[in-house]
Amino acid sequence: MPRETHHTLVIVPGLRGDVGDHWQSRLAAKRPDAVVVPSFGRDKRDLAGRVADLDTVIRDAVSPVTIVAHSAGVLTTVHWARQHELPVRGALLATPPGLAKPLPPEYPTLRELEESGWLPLPRARLPFPSIVAASTNDPLGDFENVRGLAQAWGSRFIDVGPVGHLNPASGYGDWPGAEALLHVLSGMSTTAADSPDDPATRARLSRVSSRASD
Repeated sequence: MPRETHHTLVIVPGLRGDVGDHWQSRLAAKRPDAVVVPSFGRDKRDLAGRVADLDTVIRDAVSPVTIVAHSAGVLTTVHWARQHELPVRGALLATPPGLAKPLPPEYPTLRELEESGWLPLPRARLPFPSIVAASTNDPLGDFENVRGLAQAWGSRFIDVGPVGHLNPASGYGDWPGAEALLHVLSGMSTTAADSPDDPATRARLSRVSSRASD
């Protein structure tokens, strides 16, 4: 049976505002199949509202959903997955914050995040294929801590090099690695024959991992 080629790309932002030069915004602008979760005006502590926004977008999608989440949007996604059972085709999870140490002053404190439900972070295996793209010098997410999250979530872990927090402050802008990793994700499925550990999938990952930080 041929694969489903039509899908909805659901963009899940972090705690940022609606920034036009963010790679997620640029990706959404050039993809007619993209829908951005409209959480920009919410209080940064408002996890429940962000999960509800994501759930609404997924429920309203008219074709299979692929998630592209960045930063706290990754955490919104894994909290959503713990609470809901709607089908998702796959998820690209870019530079999640580990929340293992205090965040910069412009962000909520760890205590505020715990009181709002962000902590503890869900560590259950995700019910859909996923790739975690991790930065080696992310100020908000220790590389080894993020590796541990990826392992807990059952995600393919990809080292995308020293890209900071993969945001405009780190020079991104365009991030061609997103399209490369989405291509890999499209070839992953929950069947044993095409799992992330399948040789063909490993070959695809090998080809793009070196390009993911470009």
